[in-house]
Amino acid sequence: MVKTVFFNGSIAAEPGQQGSAFKQVHCLNWGARTNRPIIPYFYPSKYNCMRNCLLALMVLSLYACKPKKADLSGDAPVKVNDFVAAFPVMDLPYVGADTNITDLADSTLISYQVMGQFIPDSALQTITGKEKKVRINPVGRIEKQKETYLLANFVLGKKTHLATFVMDKKNRFLASKELLSDGNKDGYIHSVSINKEPTFGIAKEKMNTEKQQLQYTRTGWAYNGSNGFMQVVNETNEDAKRNNTIINPIDTLPRKNKFSGNYVQDNKNFISIRDGKNANTYFFFIHFEKNNGTCIGELKGELQMKTANKAIYSDNGDPCVVDFTFNGNQVDVKEQGSCGNHRDIKCFFDDSFTRKKEAVKKKK
Repeated sequence: MVKTVFFNGSIAAEPGQQGSAFKQVHCLNWGARTNRPIIPYFYPSKYNCMRNCLLALMVLSLYACKPKKADLSGDAPVKVNDFVAAFPVMDLPYVGADTNITDLADSTLISYQVMGQFIPDSALQTITGKEKKVRINPVGRIEKQKETYLLANFVLGKKTHLATFVMDKKNRFLASKELLSDGNKDGYIHSVSINKEPTFGIAKEKMNTEKQQLQYTRTGWAYNGSNGFMQVVNETNEDAKRNNTIINPIDTLPRKNKFSGNYVQDNKNFISIRDGKNANTYFFFIHFEKNNGTCIGELKGELQMKTANKAIYSDNGDPCVVDFTFNGNQVDVKEQGSCGNHRDIKCFFDDSFTRKKEAVKKKK
């Protein structure tokens, strides 16, 4: 039972009792030995009631002020900011598979008509064909310095397709690419992985029960400005002819920049360098076999120019660091250390390679 105690030590009467003691709760009580007024404590139940009412009013006011989500399910025009905001920001890296593709999306519904306000029909029809009765749900948004990637699921009947659309910083369409779909009856598990660059890795894998070996084909795609999406990775162990040779996953990439080309010792010791996102970045693939093939190393990645002729490979999550020095037609490769995940224990990324002359194409 709660009692009201005054600073001078007197106790107020309990609620319901009569007398001057209870009345003192509502007035000032003068101390017996001082001329100062004594301020009483009020019943906690009254204080709590007032506090709870104030909190309830604050919550209601916040709820009332919260902006409503725009309706994107109709055919009325919508603001581009409302359209983009429907795609939640994604945490990278990200992985999805055809077995859980329907679980990747948000419950928000976007009509084909609203999607068509910002994405041209030519891009949408690569996914939907001529079918416009399609359910579209946002999956996520990737914000980069120069562009924004919007990922969405397109449900056509019993089949779902995952696609990405690239927008510039003024939310104008730049490019699109289908990434994944379910309902494939080829025995493979299909998946997509997205790193922080972002590069979109598209893979299909299955276990060969006869050989007890995982069969796979993996490609990687990156947006490359006016060239749209460009293939930057191509790996497979399903081509018998290719399995007898070393697979160069970046061989078909452009080689127009200053240091792009093939630098070789022989067909089992070489480094390929290809154009990157800009003049200061390059994709590379290095393969070597030492000690009669008993010590093998292989590394693929992106190098960054640090000076006019020196570059470095350093990737988040990979302790391996490699220096590259270009001198005329030669490139020197020097491992700083911690590259054991990419080579055997007794050999290192520490060698020189000479640039191979490009074959001159005969004019017809």
